[in-house]
Amino acid sequence: MKYKSQKVAYWFFALCMLLFSLQIVYGFIMGFARIGMDGLHDFIPFNTARAVHTNLLVVWLLTGFMGAAYYIIPEESQRELVNVKLAYVQLISLAVVGVVAIVGYHFNYWEGRKFLEIPRELDFLVVINVLLFLGLILATLFTGKRKTTTALVLSMGLLFAALLYLPGMIWFDSQVTDSFFRWWVVHLWVEGVWELIMGGILSYLLIKLTGVDREVIEKWLYVIVGLTFLSGILGTGHHYYYIGVNKIWLIVGGIFSALEPLAFLAMALFAMYMYRKGEKSHPNKIALFWTIGASIVSFIGAGLLGFAHTLPQTNIYTHGTLVTAMHGHYAFWGAYAMIVLAIISYVMPNVTGRKLYNNARGHFAFWCANIGMLGMTVAFGVAGVAQVYMERKMKMEFMEVQNEISIHFVVLLLCATLFATGIILYIIEFLGYGKPTDEALVAAESID
Repeated sequence: MKYKSQKVAYWFFALCMLLFSLQIVYGFIMGFARIGMDGLHDFIPFNTARAVHTNLLVVWLLTGFMGAAYYIIPEESQRELVNVKLAYVQLISLAVVGVVAIVGYHFNYWEGRKFLEIPRELDFLVVINVLLFLGLILATLFTGKRKTTTALVLSMGLLFAALLYLPGMIWFDSQVTDSFFRWWVVHLWVEGVWELIMGGILSYLLIKLTGVDREVIEKWLYVIVGLTFLSGILGTGHHYYYIGVNKIWLIVGGIFSALEPLAFLAMALFAMYMYRKGEKSHPNKIALFWTIGASIVSFIGAGLLGFAHTLPQTNIYTHGTLVTAMHGHYAFWGAYAMIVLAIISYVMPNVTGRKLYNNARGHFAFWCANIGMLGMTVAFGVAGVAQVYMERKMKMEFMEVQNEISIHFVVLLLCATLFATGIILYIIEFLGYGKPTDEALVAAESID
């Protein structure tokens, strides 16, 4: 059954697309700077562009997760969202915090802690915003007619993501202690609780798109949750190798980092098995493409490339090089960006009533974006390996090495152009759906 309050998701997805577009723009600014075309340096120096690029990634993904929750939770709990007006207030305040943070970065108003650059004053506004969001979601879930495993895992991931933001707000005079707890936010988000969010969204989409029995799909979800907690929590140790902590973290980090791909392998096998088992031929094939693609690419990017990069014997050479960028781009793209684009592709026809899926533009967007991102990953990888060899083995100076590997960024920019073309086509498709309507949600029930 569909609910009118699910329309809230549309506006979160609209903000999500805007922030994603800005992230790509700042990525190009950095890419051109790496090949010597740094004409914007006086206005947007490289460190500012990098901070904006990485923080926009976090914000647009969280916005997408929130939109997904506002669509999924009412349907799973079988009741309207408890307060639609407050959901819009939360959306507006989230957008304001994002805009203020981005403007602040351009005036060097930031914390200076990688991935957590947001100024301390805005941290408190973020906490208030997220508490409001969680209050709406959890109140809807626990006052609803049913509490499914899919909804509970999704909500648990969102709740833990909020709680794990708090260690990043504590200030430490010691650089070692500060780095130790900073990774509680950064690692335990992206290699821990965000995987639960991904698993919840993936479960929901597979139930809707494949027609496989809910009970079967949700049993797999328990396996994924177990693997995530087994490997993800202690896998944080691979960030502790060289920051001044006890050497035991080399052992703990190495062993549990090697286990981390299992959670993503389980997701990939889970998605493929359910797709093959499914007897339902859902008309929205492009949503299915993004869903299955997310599970496969996340295993390669987050699982295999992460495994190759975080073993102590390898990480001693690759730490702080472009090999990290290789792993990071493909991991975030597969594990989180693609699942957000999957839920948007599924939701838009339902809330607007316009069945634009399966046209050539949607499929072209999918393949352009994925081929472009794969090319970028390879370019980062080749540049990273060359950087490791020249810096670690040949003992060349850092800036001399950057000049030598700049040619790889020409290739990267070409691939990034293909990627951006795919995303532009995706956004055109998104805009083509128009705004949501109550009538569309009623009609959507006959599709599911």
